[in-house]
Amino acid sequence: IEKEVWDSFPFEETPSQRRAIKEIFDDLKKPEPMERLLVGDVGFGKTEIALRAALRVVLNGKQAALLAPTTVLADQHSQVFKERLAKLPVKIERLSRLESSLKTKQILKELYEGNLDITISTHRILSKDIAFKNLGLLIIDEEQRFGVRQKEELKKRYPNVDILLLSATPIPRTLSFAISNIRPMSALYEAPFGRQAPQTFVLPRSDKIIREAIVKEIADNGQVYYLANRIRKIPEIIERLNKMFPKIKKNALHGRMSEK
Repeated sequence: IEKEVWDSFPFEETPSQRRAIKEIFDDLKKPEPMERLLVGDVGFGKTEIALRAALRVVLNGKQAALLAPTTVLADQHSQVFKERLAKLPVKIERLSRLESSLKTKQILKELYEGNLDITISTHRILSKDIAFKNLGLLIIDEEQRFGVRQKEELKKRYPNVDILLLSATPIPRTLSFAISNIRPMSALYEAPFGRQAPQTFVLPRSDKIIREAIVKEIADNGQVYYLANRIRKIPEIIERLNKMFPKIKKNALHGRMSEK
């Protein structure tokens, strides 16, 4: 079953992906619970490794849960998992605020009875009304987006569960744990063949650089996401961008706006 899923992966595994899978699977065999950090840039295949770990746990008769920091990410993971495992009798559900109360009730019942194999959830999974029948693996995506208290609370509630933390930018505490060997770490160093690695530049703030970057992306028919560090600065940034690019369509989005 695993071979079938692995062979349907659209990319060829990189050497560091293969090594990370082996390290995680070796941890899963041990009698003590795993708590491993998987680091790698965006697009380096962390999700595929998490999916394979979840599948192994499910094939061994246990449940797996993936905790994502946002509804959008939970939705993306849900689609990927369902597509990749479509041919298998593995039941996967998303649990977030997008589900109706009736659907949520049904999911909670299936979790408790053990009829749900993989749950992909937002912070909803931290709620007191959630009880798994046989949770074997907890995957925390973008672990830096969750507080220390939240992670410790999960460990208290599920002391014997294997935990896999995924991050492109781990917080200093997590990283120091990994470097000092308190927590084992697997690292992905290269992008899958055929996929370009993201380019990251740390530069002094400059309108010239911003203009050049946006011009290049728009010329490639791409979209630009400009992240402001303060809501109050957004109008000023949009005004500046309007002067640079009067014809390009732009809009603002932030947490204090209505859901709609």
